Amino acid sequence: MHNQFKAVGLSYKKTPLEIRELFSMDEKTSKAFLALLSDYAEVSEAMVVSTCNRTEVYYSATSDQFETVVKLLCLSKGITDTANYLQYFFNYTDHKEAVLHLFHVAIGLEAQVVGDLQIINQVKNAYQWSADEDMAGPFIHRLLHTIFYTNKRVVQETAFRDGAASVSYATVDLIGELTSAIEEPKILVLGLGEIGEDVARNLEKITRKQVKVCNRSIEKAENIAAELGFDVIDFAHYADAALEADVIISSVSISEPIITKALFTDNKLLSHKYLFDLSVPRSIEQDIESVNGLLLYNIDNIQAKASKTLERRLASIPDVEAIINEALSDFDKWAQEMEVSPVINKLKNALEDIRKTEIARHLKKVSTEETELVDKVTKSMMQKIIKLPVLQLKAACKRGEADSLIEVLNDLFNLEQQEEQIKK
Repeated sequence: MHNQFKAVGLSYKKTPLEIRELFSMDEKTSKAFLALLSDYAEVSEAMVVSTCNRTEVYYSATSDQFETVVKLLCLSKGITDTANYLQYFFNYTDHKEAVLHLFHVAIGLEAQVVGDLQIINQVKNAYQWSADEDMAGPFIHRLLHTIFYTNKRVVQETAFRDGAASVSYATVDLIGELTSAIEEPKILVLGLGEIGEDVARNLEKITRKQVKVCNRSIEKAENIAAELGFDVIDFAHYADAALEADVIISSVSISEPIITKALFTDNKLLSHKYLFDLSVPRSIEQDIESVNGLLLYNIDNIQAKASKTLERRLASIPDVEAIINEALSDFDKWAQEMEVSPVINKLKNALEDIRKTEIARHLKKVSTEETELVDKVTKSMMQKIIKLPVLQLKAACKRGEADSLIEVLNDLFNLEQQEEQIKK
């Protein structure tokens, strides 16, 4: 188990979006892939983390399963020309490198937006799906719980997760502040490119709301609306939706403003409207605030807020890495001890077998009371005899010298043969 953890995957760092989206997985496809992995790859444990920025497979195996994992990924997504995609995948065969990478991914150090607030929940989902498919064994269980505890420390002890460090996060945070007095704000998301879609997904942080999405490609709007539980507006009717909305978020790619003063001057405003222009070029008329009741926030305003947060997050990275290193040290000690646990159990079984055999041979004619006394005394002796080898094994683990001691114990007590006899 120890030193067998590996990782295969692709991420935004070296893989374009059009390739990443081919390998994106939801709960159903992740579980189907794990079933394939269990049947056709030589792995004992596995987990899939799939987000808009990455699809990564973590697994335990005695040998490198890179090509098998990638082939099965392609097979699960209906891709036949596997060789054309190998270049996009990384392959971490070193145990410590794979473990550290998962720590960095889950905590948010590897995120496109450093300190990403969503990634830890996405990793929790991945872990749950792995457990559902019986692909999370002792190593993954312990590793993931260590990561979740480490994340809790990062949140409590550093500024790494403070504030909103992306335009979309900052936009939604600001919307939440501005509409706090509105019982159920009406929100229009106009344009569902990368940033518009990201904003739509982040709106989940606002618990009570009515959201309508509008996009020139209505098919994309319908897909996102179905996924997130929003309503769809035909692009031809965006103006009517804008008049009804309390909040308008525009990220439409267009050469001239699509939201103009004229849209509102002919209609009486009954309350404030908050407008967010996330487009470049801008899609909301610059002097729209000359209409009473309209408040405009552009991408520079929001980016400034996000940049200040990002600076604080970046400054806290050394503290985050120190917490991770502490967790890794404790986890590695556990993993090393897990390596010798089977040997300890074999030794206990071997000595217990000797004890029972001798008791059965010599206590045939003694009373029940005498038998019970001898049983109690010999059990106590066995516990004291085995205590020192166990302590020595654990100490050898910490020194990285367990292998030689395991070999000595195997030779002294013939543990391998003893285990086979027990099985029979």
